[in-house]
Amino acid sequence: MSIAELYIQNDAVGLSTLVREKQVTARELVEAAIDRIEKLNPQLNAVIANRYDYARELADQPLPDSPISGVPFLLKDLAIEWEGFPVTNGCRFFKDYTAKSSWELTKRMKRAGLLPLGKTNVPENGYSGTTEPAFYGPTINPWNPDIVPGGSSGGSSVAVASGMTPIADASDGGGSIRIPASLNGLVGLKPSRGRVTFGPDLVDFWYGAAVFLCVSRTVRDTAAYLDAVAGAVAGEPYALDLPARPYLTLLGAPEKLHGLKIGYITAEPGGGALGAEQKRAVDRAAKTCASLGHHVEEAVLDFDYEVMFDLFIRITATNSAAFFGAGPLIVGREVTEEDVEPVTWKVIQLGRSISGVQHATDIETMRAFARKLVQSINQYDVLITPTLADRPNPPGWLDMTSLDFDEYNSRLLRSCALTAPFNLTGQPAISLPLDQTDDGNPLGVQFVGRLGDEATLLGLASQLETVLPWKDRKPAIFDS
Repeated sequence: MSIAELYIQNDAVGLSTLVREKQVTARELVEAAIDRIEKLNPQLNAVIANRYDYARELADQPLPDSPISGVPFLLKDLAIEWEGFPVTNGCRFFKDYTAKSSWELTKRMKRAGLLPLGKTNVPENGYSGTTEPAFYGPTINPWNPDIVPGGSSGGSSVAVASGMTPIADASDGGGSIRIPASLNGLVGLKPSRGRVTFGPDLVDFWYGAAVFLCVSRTVRDTAAYLDAVAGAVAGEPYALDLPARPYLTLLGAPEKLHGLKIGYITAEPGGGALGAEQKRAVDRAAKTCASLGHHVEEAVLDFDYEVMFDLFIRITATNSAAFFGAGPLIVGREVTEEDVEPVTWKVIQLGRSISGVQHATDIETMRAFARKLVQSINQYDVLITPTLADRPNPPGWLDMTSLDFDEYNSRLLRSCALTAPFNLTGQPAISLPLDQTDDGNPLGVQFVGRLGDEATLLGLASQLETVLPWKDRKPAIFDS
């Protein structure tokens, strides 16, 4: 079997095993990854900057001992800093900015032996459920160009779904790991608030609502990656203790995970009907969980959508205004209307208009909202929902250059109605590619756990991966 064939037929843990057993070298994997990126990216526009020589240099050095060591990897071009890599945030305002240092998160990636080849496309400032920035152009869904690839981790998800790399960096402030994972047929875990540090310079991101992890094709890759990057640093506001055993080892005997109390929803918050395909997928997932020995019952997810909508818009706008307000420190000047897309400018202006008193009130209201939501579902070890409440949207549906600001926000919040609530609560949630739409597009099912309990979600996901396997479902371009 050729190196190129080995590369796309193995997940990250499998490739690392091959490197350890000296069946392939890390350098050979890097070259295979570069070949795929160069071949596929002109069609998909998932990768917007490359650092091939840097990955080659790391691959030729002694590798650390890790289950994902020696594996080609891509970084999302949003916020995260690895010294020497660009950080444009999908925005022309930051087009010349290069990271001067590395986050603790990227240092952990490096210590795990991941080999970053470049940066992936994102919507401007991450503020979208698709990936169509004016600065770099749209990323194309490899399953179907007539549906969005999701956002803001759309570039990373398309890269993994098409086989450019087996795993990629991703982040989630309202569904930005789970939504593109659903739309691209991937595993997408949003970890708990406080599970992964941003240090040393950044302490918090959206009051714990925004978190970083990855997208992958297998549960074990996600578990191994979480093992590599999880953990707080002293003094952090949301620090969580790590489990006694690595997450990857907890997948070794999924048949031992029995008797979970699992709720599943049959309607949207407020009682609106789920899409027929989404309801079917949730019903199937619930029945499968019952067959695995879990206690499954119908649940109600009920919260004030308008309250969540208003809080999300105002809090994120205030934080975005503060971020762009640091322009003089980052790029040497103030941001102007010409530097950003119209929706981004409206976000900045809204954030600047919000008083400190209003912002403090919003934070308290958000925390009260989250507490009430958690209490309403806390009887369950796991809650099952669709990742998306209805069918995927076409490209252009979330156009940051032409839509009225209120209409844009209404569409955006509609697309993450079942994901954003759990950013506010801080609970871990994972999208699994358990189903497909009638026309063959991926359809993710979301599983929400208790705060700090990624272990249960990963264990259940491993069970489901065994009985409802998705490894052979790939877009046609994967084998091209």
